[in-house]
Amino acid sequence: MVNAEVVTLGVAIAVPDPSGIDLQEARASYGDRLAWTIPTHITLLPPTQVPGKRLAQVDEHLAAIARGTRAFEVTLGGADTFRPVTPTVFLRVEEGAKSCEAMADSILSGLLRRRLQFPYHPHVTLAFDVADDVLDRAFADHANYSLTFSATHITRYDLGEDGIWQPEADFTLGEM
Repeated sequence: MVNAEVVTLGVAIAVPDPSGIDLQEARASYGDRLAWTIPTHITLLPPTQVPGKRLAQVDEHLAAIARGTRAFEVTLGGADTFRPVTPTVFLRVEEGAKSCEAMADSILSGLLRRRLQFPYHPHVTLAFDVADDVLDRAFADHANYSLTFSATHITRYDLGEDGIWQPEADFTLGEM
C-alpha cells in the first residue's frame, strides 16, 4: 500500500512484451536485484516524491503532456555503459531519444520540477550494481541487440511499500 501522505512516483515508457519480459529475465539472470521491481522501461521521470493529495494534478499534467506529444518509434540499439560513474550497462535509445528527452523536460516542469542527480539520458537498464565481470557479460550479450517499437503511451508508476513499482495510470500519446 502506498503512503497517502507522500507518494514516490516515476514515469516511463514500457518496452512491450514479449521483448520487455525477455529483457527483464536477462536483467534478473545477471543478478540485478531490481530486475523484478518494475517492467522493462525507458525512464522519463526518476523516483520523485509528491504529496498524495497532488496526484490528480500530477495526472492532469501527464495527460496534457501525452496529448501534446505524438506517438513515435523507438529503436533500442546495442549495449553501452555509464561506468565509471555508475555500475550500469544499458541499451541505447537510438531512434526516439529526442522525443524522450522532450517529454522528460516537459514532465520536469510545474509541480514535478526538481533537480536530477545526473543529466537525463534515455536508456533501458540491462544490469545495475553487479560485479564488473557480470556487467561485462551483459554488455557483450547485448552488443548487437536491436528492437523497434511504437511508443504510444506513458505510464505513472507508484512505489509500493514492498519496493515494487505498480502501474497506476496510463496516458495515451497523440496520433503518429
